[in-house]
Amino acid sequence: MSNTAQSLASTRIASLLDENSFVEIGGYVTARNTDFNMQQTETPGDGVVTGYGVIDGKLVYVYSQDASVLGGTIGEMHAKKITGLYDMALKMGAPVIGLLDCAGLRLQEATDALNAFGEIYLKQTMASGVIPQITAVFGKCGGGLALVPALTDFTFMEGEKAELFVNSPNALEGNTKEKCNTASASFQSEEAGLVDFVGTEAEIMEGIRELVAMLPANNEDDDYFEECTDDLNRVCADLANAAGDTSILISNIADDNHFIEVKSAYAKDMVTGFIRLNGNTVGVVANRTEMYDEEGNLVESYDCALSARGATKAAEFVTFCDAFEIPVLSLTNVAGFKATRCSERRIAKAVAKLTYAFANATVPKVNVIIGKAFGSACVAMNSKAVGADFTYAWSQAQIGMMDAQLAAKIMYAGEGAAVINEKAAEYAALQSSALAAAKRGYVDNIIEAQDTRKYVIGAFEMLFTKRDERPSRKHGTV
Repeated sequence: MSNTAQSLASTRIASLLDENSFVEIGGYVTARNTDFNMQQTETPGDGVVTGYGVIDGKLVYVYSQDASVLGGTIGEMHAKKITGLYDMALKMGAPVIGLLDCAGLRLQEATDALNAFGEIYLKQTMASGVIPQITAVFGKCGGGLALVPALTDFTFMEGEKAELFVNSPNALEGNTKEKCNTASASFQSEEAGLVDFVGTEAEIMEGIRELVAMLPANNEDDDYFEECTDDLNRVCADLANAAGDTSILISNIADDNHFIEVKSAYAKDMVTGFIRLNGNTVGVVANRTEMYDEEGNLVESYDCALSARGATKAAEFVTFCDAFEIPVLSLTNVAGFKATRCSERRIAKAVAKLTYAFANATVPKVNVIIGKAFGSACVAMNSKAVGADFTYAWSQAQIGMMDAQLAAKIMYAGEGAAVINEKAAEYAALQSSALAAAKRGYVDNIIEAQDTRKYVIGAFEMLFTKRDERPSRKHGTV
């Protein structure tokens, strides 16, 4: 019988996994340290429940920290249980899910606890890009423990009670928790971009199950497809009206209109997430200029520009998809780079990372230009120049160096309005239309918006057996 059978930690695991599927490993492990009267302290499971089970029949490995045992703090044996779980998950090729509720490093174990942190970091690093790693924060997750969710692929966070921080809010000069709660779910999801999903415990468990069902078990898994019951040639009426809010557009073209958005609260001008097309999981990256609520009311508007935050968010997502052989679809609508002093500090590096992520990815890549595609910003958004396998453009798309009116004003500076308008129309036809780009081979086909779903599905079907050899190297440096 397990020492941790009735703990909150094990209850969380039970609510996450398929009923009666959890098998505990190491339930009798306790702390070995005896310093500072530790020999008189009961440490069942050493503050963490570890084991395996299934989610919709898929094998997963789970650890859940028990805050009732020394605050769930990490010590030597606590870490050994987690690293042992990682070893098994890597052998089996199955995801690891961590449910975090921990006061941090165990002071009684000092250097042993520090070493324990490092051992967990190492296992997470070795597993990165090999098996999916998911964490959910339910209580405290501070100091060095904050690196654990940062080293995983997706992070969930309970919206009311959970705290995630490296330095507590009150330890920041000039700040207090009341002034700016940097440990809150809202800050970590909206400002830091570390948290992908925020919700209640029940919503988090359902969200993890939904995400696991969408992802491959490991980087070599080719059996995570579902039978598609949706019409592959379904016409998406009024899709052109969703060009501003691409989260709506993506839902419309997805199988059964199902879309899992990632980091939805961060860099809202860029949309990232997963859909299925003909039963296959596809990662989607899209520019966004508008956001509407469920009643169809305009909530926010964004510049038709690539921001540093948006580029970083998209680059990380594309890198994940490439690591796990998930095809990537991009929806481009960008007229340049965001022009603010704050953005200028890191826009070049951020866009370089995005360009590198698209160019370096060897998975099937399809790009659909749904609005504007101007300047270097559109080149970074999965253009043919940086490796897109197939590029479509909606018939009304504009593709070129810059807006035709602006180009005419530069080329014919000092001329009257009539000349400027005439030359702008000429420039638009010769240099800024989808047809002009298609004639030069930069667009493979011009389509109507409503037909996007069937064309994209066809492209990914054609690209299913893609093989892409790259120069031999250890890894890139961007």
